[in-house]
Amino acid sequence: MVLGLKPSLAPLKTGVFPLVKKDGMPERAARIHEDLRRRGIQSFYDEAGAIGRRYRRQDEAGTPYGITVDGETLENGTVTVRDRDTMEQVRVAEDQLATFLSERIG
Repeated sequence: MVLGLKPSLAPLKTGVFPLVKKDGMPERAARIHEDLRRRGIQSFYDEAGAIGRRYRRQDEAGTPYGITVDGETLENGTVTVRDRDTMEQVRVAEDQLATFLSERIG
């Protein structure tokens, strides 16, 4: 079950997830999470369990966007942003993430 709140009404706007708990991904994901929070974007950090389950938990809570830190993040500084409603996934540069989200959250 998905709680389909409009992004502007959702209590959490993003969930930030490292793909795996190694290779510096958790540390990078935690930095992204803290940066979003400093910028006033309500965010939740989760590294427990499989990535699909983490997405699903946030879908159930109504969180509109999931952000995944993966190998490409470490290579080129982009993250995967997943839309809860469409399941569409796009790559976004870390330094453009807050702007990308703000434009969609409203």
